Amino acid sequence: MLDLVLNAGTVVKIVLLILIYFSLVSWAIIFYKTSVIQRAIKESERFLTFFWTKKRFDLVGQGINDYANSPIANLFREGYHEMLQLQKKSSDTAEPGDFSLKMAPTEMVSRALRRATTQETQRLEKYLTFLATTGSTAPFIGLFGTVWGIMGAFHGIGTTGSASLAVVAPGISEALIATAIGLAAAIPAVMAYNHFLNKVNVLIGEMDNFSQEFLNIVERMELGN
Repeated sequence: MLDLVLNAGTVVKIVLLILIYFSLVSWAIIFYKTSVIQRAIKESERFLTFFWTKKRFDLVGQGINDYANSPIANLFREGYHEMLQLQKKSSDTAEPGDFSLKMAPTEMVSRALRRATTQETQRLEKYLTFLATTGSTAPFIGLFGTVWGIMGAFHGIGTTGSASLAVVAPGISEALIATAIGLAAAIPAVMAYNHFLNKVNVLIGEMDNFSQEFLNIVERMELGN
C-alpha cells in the first residue's frame, strides 16, 4: 500500500493528501462531538430531575452552575434571567418609550427561550457540516484521482506500445488507491453525521418540550398574581 502511494503521480498524491486531511479532521470532530453530545444528554437528564425535584425557580437557579453542558439548563438560565429582568423593570419607574413593558411577560420569556434554543442548536450542530461535506465529496475527490491515474496508465500504454498486464496493472492499482481512501474517509463521516444529527434532534425536541413547560409555569404564576 505504501509503495503504491509513493509511486503514484503528482496529481494522485495531491488527491491523497486532501483525502487524508478530510479523514483526520473528520475523526477529530467525531471524537469531539461524541464527548460534547454525551455530556449534553447526561447533564440534561440530571437537570430535569433536579428541576422537577426543586419545583422553585429560585432554588433551581442556585444550582444551575452544576449543569453547564446541558442545553436545557441553559434554556432555564436564559428564561429565568429574563423573568428577573422583567420583575426589576416592573418595580422601577417605567419610561414612556419602553417597548418591552408593553409586552406580556410570557411573550418576553418566550422570545428569550427561542433565542436560547437557537443558540444551543447551533452549538450542538457545530462542525457537523464538515462531516456532511466529507461524506458527500470525498468519494468524488477519490474518483477524480482514480480517473487521472487511469489516464496516466493509458498514456503509458500508448507511449510504450504495450498493453500487457505487467504494464497496465501498476498504473491502475495506483489509481484505485485514491478511490479506496476516498471511501475510507467518507463512510465514517456519513455514519457519524447521521448519528450525531439524530442525537441533536432528540435534544432539540427535549428543549422544545421544556420551553413549553417553562412557559406554562410562567403563565400560571402570572395568573396567580
